[in-house]
Amino acid sequence: MEIKELESALEGVLFAAGEPVPVERLCLGLEVDRPTLDAVAQQLMDKYSYERRGIRLLRLETSYQLCSAPEYADYIRKTLESRKPARLSQPALEVLAVIAYYQPVTRAYVDQVRGVDSSYTVGLLLERELIEEAGRLAVPGRPVLFRTTKNFLRSFGLSSLEELPELPNSSQEGSQMTLELEAAVARLREEENGSQTEEADARPDAGKEET
Repeated sequence: MEIKELESALEGVLFAAGEPVPVERLCLGLEVDRPTLDAVAQQLMDKYSYERRGIRLLRLETSYQLCSAPEYADYIRKTLESRKPARLSQPALEVLAVIAYYQPVTRAYVDQVRGVDSSYTVGLLLERELIEEAGRLAVPGRPVLFRTTKNFLRSFGLSSLEELPELPNSSQEGSQMTLELEAAVARLREEENGSQTEEADARPDAGKEET
């Protein structure tokens, strides 16, 4: 298959999927190796960006997905949505920041960092599929561990967790951790404001945030 044809095939598969498609599955279906697939995907990314197209090809760790271009979010929202989706609340962002930067963590750890009970907010983030269970901690009681999801990356316009802004290194507890948490929340708020949550293929409930 020629490169041009491979580009078109990749574009068609991702458009039809409407969700992230694992790289291994793409390689198998398109009958190409990983380096070739990545190279073709990068060409499409560059082309969409250079030509100011209304779609973007997003890399999500070990998968790819087509989504709408963030600069056209207002038009998409006005056309397809009856109301502007609410933003994540401050408590939700705090819980999400703790889990994102220190994952996998237990709810008790989140409570300890925030100083308040987070069970309700954790439940809401689970419903939004921004976090998920990641096994259990090997201690008495076997508490559930939580981590962020691919939907979290997609919602904040990140390709991987490595793109999260770094926090200051510190072994101090208390006030220093509070300052780091506040910095994390601020960064997540910035990411959320400029995110790609208005994807054309997003689920209908993807924009319902905690109020």
